[in-house]
Amino acid sequence: MLTYDSLKKKIRVLIVDDSAVVRQTLQDILSSDPRIEVMALASDPLIAAEKIKHEVPDVITLDLEMPRMDGITFLQKIMNQHPIPIVICSSMAGKGSENAFKAMDYGAVEIIEKPKMGTKKFLEESRIRICDVVKAASVAKLRTVAEPRRIEPKLTADAILPKTMPKSVIHTTEHIVAVGASTGGTEALRIFLEALPKDSPGIVIVQHMPENFTSAFARRLNSLCEIEVKEAEDGDSVLRGRALIGPGNHHILMKRSGARYYVEIKDGPLVSRHRPSVDVLFRSVARYAGPNAVGVIMTGMGDDGAKGMLEMKQAKAYNIAQDETTSVVFGMPHEAIKLGGADKVLPLEAIAGAVLRQCA
Repeated sequence: MLTYDSLKKKIRVLIVDDSAVVRQTLQDILSSDPRIEVMALASDPLIAAEKIKHEVPDVITLDLEMPRMDGITFLQKIMNQHPIPIVICSSMAGKGSENAFKAMDYGAVEIIEKPKMGTKKFLEESRIRICDVVKAASVAKLRTVAEPRRIEPKLTADAILPKTMPKSVIHTTEHIVAVGASTGGTEALRIFLEALPKDSPGIVIVQHMPENFTSAFARRLNSLCEIEVKEAEDGDSVLRGRALIGPGNHHILMKRSGARYYVEIKDGPLVSRHRPSVDVLFRSVARYAGPNAVGVIMTGMGDDGAKGMLEMKQAKAYNIAQDETTSVVFGMPHEAIKLGGADKVLPLEAIAGAVLRQCA
């Protein structure tokens, strides 16, 4: 079997954005990764279409608001005529984020926030996020190669919540559900949450996503689902019929006070190359909920959540991993299964029913 590292051919990226500054910044960021080559730059979709006639890229980064043709129209034409993994490069708030999720409906793989100036640490974290998203897009399901990549050295959940000896958690009739997802997760979460009835157990979710996009994502899901879906705020209770989505660029932990489960929102370093990190959420759930929890790990690149899911299993939680067939990228579920953290491997459409049965 080919591994990600054994593929010698670089990932060729076409950058489409009407801002010369953004094009140059993205080119500098992507070119800093030895696995990525910027194939070409285009200031609008018509120029991009001409370039694609001569050479087809592995990934396109696409702005949404551009002259002559908007990004969503170009995305629709590409996906209908010659599907290519497309990463939306969008401004961070308001109408821009709503349009980014509309683009996801039309087949875009992921969302990144337009790079902007900041501290050295901020720029480095942005570089990691942008390069990782492009790598994940290059192996997404609409392509024929979907191999997991090597994960560079990274911090573990210890950076946010130190690991302790498992505590004895009293088994109760009130269950909570912890979910982690990344590439392909926006659609996977929609399918999962739409299948849940109003009285479903409380849910806490980490979806790898830039800051300020999670609020738009939560609003979108809330309009589609029977349960309430909201971006988590510090101190929010985990209640039946409610799903809390961790805000982008912040870690989310679940805690317990008496019979009440609630969430804590924290700053901190990237964990498993992400903030929020699934490992951080899962570790907190293992500590404070134990056998009262159900863990779900969904489609995504890398291994974030694998170690945390194993900790949940060791604390007697019940865990489900999405199967390879229905995963856009079978990285995170595969790593959790490989570590022995999953009790069940199921297709996406079967996960909601399994969770409800386990919590019944």
